[in-house]
Amino acid sequence: MKKMMLAAAAVLALGTPALAQDTVRIATEGAYAPWNFLNDAGEPAGFEIDLGNAICETAGLSCQWVINDWDSIIPNLLAGNYDLIMAGMSITEERLETIDFSDNYFPPDPSKFVATAGANLDFAMLSGARVGVQGGTIQAAYAEENLGGANTIVAFSTADQAMADLAAGNLDTILADGAYLEPVVDASNGAIEFVGEDVMIGSGVGAGIRKEDGELKGKIDAALATLKADGTVDALIAQWFDGKGPYFAE
Repeated sequence: MKKMMLAAAAVLALGTPALAQDTVRIATEGAYAPWNFLNDAGEPAGFEIDLGNAICETAGLSCQWVINDWDSIIPNLLAGNYDLIMAGMSITEERLETIDFSDNYFPPDPSKFVATAGANLDFAMLSGARVGVQGGTIQAAYAEENLGGANTIVAFSTADQAMADLAAGNLDTILADGAYLEPVVDASNGAIEFVGEDVMIGSGVGAGIRKEDGELKGKIDAALATLKADGTVDALIAQWFDGKGPYFAE
């Protein structure tokens, strides 16, 4: 019965423009610090929450945050269960076949490999390794295409689960966003280190939007342009990503 009610709600939401609603609902994973996470009070926090709130204020929108698992975050957008995705999602040609994106609010970020200290991995001829990725990410697709033939690609629901398996010795390496991995490596006190060469994938990070919600996309892009020009986006990046940038302010 519960599934039928949810399905009915999704059908009713379809065809309802986001701006016709009282509140614009923004989905985030809540498990990808410093992009987004749940604080000690169980509330969404992080770079994208601060930026999303600034976008809503600038655009004159009333916004509400929704926590959704990564693997169903695009399907639930399409089902009308919320109106935007801000979850460290890279803009890719494959995703653009299904959804639209705002202008990027974080430039293309190198994906990086990490391993426990002292691991002897030859990435020129990597074979027989267990490579951890978060399922449904650009790194997962890259690993399957480029490393899957000679190695085992292990997909996890969250990036933190992959890190836990690496620490437990169940993985040889992990491929993930550099901006996610850098604070993890710093906090490990040398137990985890970068290995191999960086990989450039995607066209930066933006907010996912349904293709039919062009009016909402216009408002988000206009607010982002203002926040880039006045230095707000750069300031939030520097705050949450250890001084990175500036990227956008002239």
